[in-house]
Parts: sequence; C-alpha cells; structure tokens
Amino acid sequence: MRQISNLDMSFDELNRAPHRRFNPLLGEWVLVSPHRTERPWLGRVEKLQKPPAVTFDPGCYTATYVFGNDYPAMLPEVAPLQMDTDGLLVGKAEQGICRVMCFSPRHDLTVPRMSLQELSGVVNGWVEQYSALGQIPWIRHVQIFENRGEMMGASNPHPHCQIWANGSLPNLPLRELQSFREYRAERHSCLLCDYLQLELQLNVRMVCQNDAFAVVVPFWAVWPFESLVLSKRHIASIDQLSGEERDLLGDIMRRITVRYDNLFETAFPYSMGFHQKPTDGGAYEEWHLHTHYFPPLLRSATIQKFMVGYELLGSPQRDVTPERAAVQLMEAGEAHYLDRNAGQRNT
Repeated sequence: MRQISNLDMSFDELNRAPHRRFNPLLGEWVLVSPHRTERPWLGRVEKLQKPPAVTFDPGCYTATYVFGNDYPAMLPEVAPLQMDTDGLLVGKAEQGICRVMCFSPRHDLTVPRMSLQELSGVVNGWVEQYSALGQIPWIRHVQIFENRGEMMGASNPHPHCQIWANGSLPNLPLRELQSFREYRAERHSCLLCDYLQLELQLNVRMVCQNDAFAVVVPFWAVWPFESLVLSKRHIASIDQLSGEERDLLGDIMRRITVRYDNLFETAFPYSMGFHQKPTDGGAYEEWHLHTHYFPPLLRSATIQKFMVGYELLGSPQRDVTPERAAVQLMEAGEAHYLDRNAGQRNT
C-alpha cells in the first residue's frame, strides 16, 4: 500500500462543495451535499423511543435463545415454481429458514448495555447458527441482522436479531461478491483489506478499533451515521474467528452502539447485518468479513433521514459528510450516557 500524501485528496474541499462518491462494494455513486446542513428543518419529527416497560419475565429462558420465526418470510418446503416469459415475467421458488435470536432474558438489555460476557453468548450463538444453517445442502446464504427500535420496524420490544438462510444469494451480497472478485482479479489483493489500510493511514473517518476489528464511517456512506465494522485479519465468515476474536467482536459492537446511544442520548435505532461468504462449500478467498450499521437518525433523537424522491429515482444522497459524522461519533465517547451518573455496569 502506497503512503498517502495531503495532495491525494482535499477533504476540506469535499466538505464544502456538492460532489459524488463511489462505493466500490456495490459499484454505485452517492451524492453528497454538505452545504445543505445549514437549512432549517421543517420536516417530520418523530417521538422519542421509549424503553421497554418490562425488564424481566420469570417465564422467559435464562440465556441467549434461538427459535423459529412465527411468521417467516421464507419456508423450507415450497412447491416447485419456474416461469420465464421473454425475460420479462420471471419467477422462481425460493426455499428458506427464518429464525429469531433473543439476546438475553432481560427485556430491556440491548447490545450497548450488555456485559462482554453476555455479548460472548450472543456472538457464539451467531457462529453456531451460521455454521449449522450453512451445512444444510440447499442453503447458500445466511443473513444475520438486527433491527433495533420501532423506527426500524421492530415489532417485538425484547432485544433480538433475526437469521434468514436461503437457497440463493441475495442482491447486495451478490453485488459485493462481484466487486470482491473484480478487485482481486485486477489488483491481486482484497478490496476491504486495502480499504482498511487506507482508512487507518488517513485517520479521518476512523471511529474506534481494537486488536481484531475497526469501525469506520465509510467514504461512500449513505445514511447520516452509517458505519462499517471490518475485521483486521482477512477472514470470510464469523466461524473463522478465534476465541479471542469472538470476544473482540462483542467488544467492538458494544463500543460503536454505545457511541450511537450517546450521540443524541437515546436508544439509537439502526439496522445491522453481517456480510459473510456464501455457504455453498466454495472457498471464496476474495471475501472479507464485514458488518454494516445503517442508522436513520439525522439531526437529533427525533429527526429521521428518509430515502425518498431523488434517492428513489436517481441515486442515494446525504448532507452530513462522512468525515463530520465520524468526528461526532468519536466525540460521543464510550461511557454510556445512562451510566455517567450511576456508575459503570459494563465491566
């Protein structure tokens, strides 16, 4: 990796003028309009998210718990379906398994408020589910994701994630796979390994890191405070993590979510998901394990970013630059705002 000089790119200029940024993972452009941050807000204002009223139910389980989704988006047994009319009306049956994982028996205990020991149980559960589902012959992709908060469509207030496994590779992982392969063919290296080294050298969008993972607001981020968690070691899936790396994954996820909560002193909503190699038995040496955080809050705990208008019809657009967002997240700190005057629980 070549050294970066201040002449390679003027981030000061990018923070003043409208411009486009390229997302090499998806091969698409993002419009950035930093001058719009000064406009008054006359749009919709949300209500503050309320914490769960129940902290513990004696009828609940006693640890991390996985069960089948009562209303799954996919089913493991479906009737054969194949249609193709002139390439315009195309349909195909899709098998899948949908599961839910509750993080803790406590109904009010979210990731930023969990201890490292509690998070270790969650991470180990993810590894077990990815491995077990990935061994089913017809499953090609396992998607682990969390929708936090009512704003993100979570219908169950009990902190949980979902695990969907299906027989085909979904759109976004497929596009990332193509980008990984094209980059490797052209550069003979890993796209995200090279990107991480570049961000570490520049140190303008880096939020936090430990020995195994780094969190960066990506240069091409779409959502106001979007972040990308990157493994420092080149691995393709969470089942390749060592025991120490599993603990460090829990550590980095707690640290970034604490920063989110601190930013506007609220239970910050987001969608989070792991992108890992397909599970069809291939080596996928070009793939690099990473995690996306897509949080919708824009200016405060009650102002949300919406993808409408130009974003639906043209391309994604943002006002707050990724560099400014990274500074705000760095300044938010890692002592949870609820603990500042009440002592530390997470030790």
